[in-house]
Amino acid sequence: MNNKILAKKVLLIDQTGTKQGIVDTQEALSLAQQAKLDLVVVSEREDAPVAKIMDFGKYRYEQKKRQKQSSSKPSLKEVKLRPNVGEADYGVRISRALQWLEKGDSVKFQVRLRGREHQHRDRATDLLQRVIEDLSKVSEVQIFDRRALIVQLVPV
Repeated sequence: MNNKILAKKVLLIDQTGTKQGIVDTQEALSLAQQAKLDLVVVSEREDAPVAKIMDFGKYRYEQKKRQKQSSSKPSLKEVKLRPNVGEADYGVRISRALQWLEKGDSVKFQVRLRGREHQHRDRATDLLQRVIEDLSKVSEVQIFDRRALIVQLVPV
């Protein structure tokens, strides 16, 4: 970068992205200084390294930003069910959970009871067992709490 370039001549690319051809390194440095930017070696070549006039701070910032986007952390997705959920709704929730598990996210299923539904907790635990069986090929159980009616699945 800038004065640390040892080559006598460089293949210059200006700030707009157009090739200027092989230019003396000192001339390329003066062009970069006139534009108030940096001269950065993009690629090392035998005859003349490729150097580009750019804002190096902005370039490094964008690289870090892209790196953070590509290395996203797996997250916890949550699905809430009722004990008397319909077949169509159940299928939608299972397919959505399947997509999340294949993407690498963990999924937490929670069955919520209201009123007289508390008398039939066995239906809620049966529903959670059904969820575990339906997703057993792509996930494994991390947490299964019968008291709180929660199942957390992680991808295999």
